[in-house]
Amino acid sequence: MSTVSAAAPFHTERVPVWLPIWREALAGVDWLALRSSPVFYGFGVPHGDGAPVVIVPGFMGNDYYLYEMYFWLKRIGYRPYMSNIGVNADCLNLLIGKLSSTINKAHSETGRKVHLIGHSLGGVLARSMTVRHPQWVASVTTLGSPFRGISSHPLVLQTADRVRKRIIKKKNLEATPDCYTSLCDCEAVNNMQEIFPPSVRQTAIYTKTDGIVDWKVCITDNPESNFEVRGTHVGLVFNASVYQLVATHLASK
Repeated sequence: MSTVSAAAPFHTERVPVWLPIWREALAGVDWLALRSSPVFYGFGVPHGDGAPVVIVPGFMGNDYYLYEMYFWLKRIGYRPYMSNIGVNADCLNLLIGKLSSTINKAHSETGRKVHLIGHSLGGVLARSMTVRHPQWVASVTTLGSPFRGISSHPLVLQTADRVRKRIIKKKNLEATPDCYTSLCDCEAVNNMQEIFPPSVRQTAIYTKTDGIVDWKVCITDNPESNFEVRGTHVGLVFNASVYQLVATHLASK
């Protein structure tokens, strides 16, 4: 993969990578370790001041698998919101429209800028939405999010192709052959090509043992914004080290 400039952080070429996807079967280990960690119960982490936090699910996921993080955020003093985007397997413009509504609601109800936490593709949506509405966002934290380009296990790419065919069939004459690809000319994809707003704090959490996406497309150009943890891609939302980092960075001013 070629080097990506800061001006165009999203690499449009689709790159299949034969990652050890079998590792994802160990996500349950991450979940068990979280439940036995003091961090999960709010011990040893900085607590919040009621700031709003919207959490966004990854590809083919919905809000339900994020309930562990939702209630944990509540326990440590934040006002969490589910994304309300439904299943993350639809037109990106449609999904970002739904996410924007949720963020606008959180901003209106609290009168404060919103923190975004996105898992996998959810982090890409969060960053794209932030480019569109930086005035609403205080920070974006991505968990294994391929915001530098499409570099995933072939099985993931095949699933994305099936989703794209369904979107094109559903949209009929409104669709283009490039729908749900990095070549689409929709606003959501165009936002991915733009410079991330410098006014918004960003944190990229990743794991080099990711079995779904290439970790190298999940980091920023600023080493101080990137944080490596051990674990699986799926298990990043159940990872005690991730929770410790999230609590620390949400509390940063």
